[in-house]
Amino acid sequence: MSSGINSLLLELGTRIRTLRKKKRWTQSEMAAYLGLSRGHISDLERGRREIGLLTLQIVARGLDTTMARLLKGL
Repeated sequence: MSSGINSLLLELGTRIRTLRKKKRWTQSEMAAYLGLSRGHISDLERGRREIGLLTLQIVARGLDTTMARLLKGL
């Protein structure tokens, strides 16, 4: 991945982590709620995994936000 994509994924992961912590969820709790693995959540938050549109929608809804808000300014 290029450095531009890496920084984008890191920023998105930071946003996801921040919202997860606001809900006082562990990665395991969030994963169970969303139907994803804890490893998947961890990889997203650390910017180590690209996120597809459907997964982004699932994550956004689970975090009580929108895809647009998660992506704004990236």
